[in-house]
Amino acid sequence: MKIPKAMLETQNQSNPLSRSKLIGRCIVSCIFVFLTHLALSVIPRFFSAFSFLTQLALSALLLLLLLGFGGWCRRTLLRAKASAPAFVFFNILFIWGFYFSVIRPAVPQLNDAVFNCGVVFLFIGLYSIITSDPGIVTNGSASPDQPMEGSLSQVDKELELLASGLGHESTHDSGLLMRVRYCKTCKAYIKGLDHHCPAFGNCIGQNNHPLFLILLFGFIGTEASYLACSSLFVAKSGILDRPSELTLSESLAVSTILFTILQLLWQVVFVIWHIYCVCAKIRTDEWIKWKKYPEFQLVIPPKAGLNFRNIRFWNPYDKGIVQNVKDFLAVKH
Repeated sequence: MKIPKAMLETQNQSNPLSRSKLIGRCIVSCIFVFLTHLALSVIPRFFSAFSFLTQLALSALLLLLLLGFGGWCRRTLLRAKASAPAFVFFNILFIWGFYFSVIRPAVPQLNDAVFNCGVVFLFIGLYSIITSDPGIVTNGSASPDQPMEGSLSQVDKELELLASGLGHESTHDSGLLMRVRYCKTCKAYIKGLDHHCPAFGNCIGQNNHPLFLILLFGFIGTEASYLACSSLFVAKSGILDRPSELTLSESLAVSTILFTILQLLWQVVFVIWHIYCVCAKIRTDEWIKWKKYPEFQLVIPPKAGLNFRNIRFWNPYDKGIVQNVKDFLAVKH
């Protein structure tokens, strides 16, 4: 089945929030960033007698409690939503501001330059991924005033077939172009949909998946750089020699280290998973929902005397690691 050319045009279909709502969500996110880091600073200040691993586990538990409590506050008390991308932005801004005000004097120039370059890269990458087109498939024309080619119902039916995998003709010829999936969050059809990323407020699809991976590596590199810088500060300030007499800034230095390590733990696992997906030419959405997509179902005929068929997963797009990586890097937007 061929898709009309007009259907393959991409454009942003999301309804933008009003300026007041957007500012309100950013303010809520900013408040929760400050409250989160202040709450985490309690761990090294009042649990200094515990081992570092115990403090790390307590920090993880506290973050989960804050996540649940923050959601409850937004729904019942504030009656306002926060913005996940704004939360990420203000977290970076908070760490950067704390670095300049407390950590930087104890850091060599080379480490300082590396960390600052990493933070600038994160801001640029965050803006790029939020505003990027993941590969939205629409029936849009070049201009909103121009008529659409074909009826909307016909277009919707064809997109639904593609999103369910039933529109798939040839696993060798279609490539990523035919792998159109539906995102319930964005309410849009996305070419090569991997997942919807709440942290970036956007889908990760065919067009921005490479950018997503680059940004993940950027986060890991910048956070590792901050760990090196903050560790130098901890060593020079003698915090380890007097763990029960920490000031607020010293407690924040230790708590931001704990926070950064927790971020690194899940991000490294996340990157490994996405590297596997690239090497195997599979998407997260397809791997989780493979029973929904017929092209990933290998039907094994029933054996003699049995009435049921055995359905197993297989990946018709897998061409070997080398070719899969080449195809990923050579995708045309």
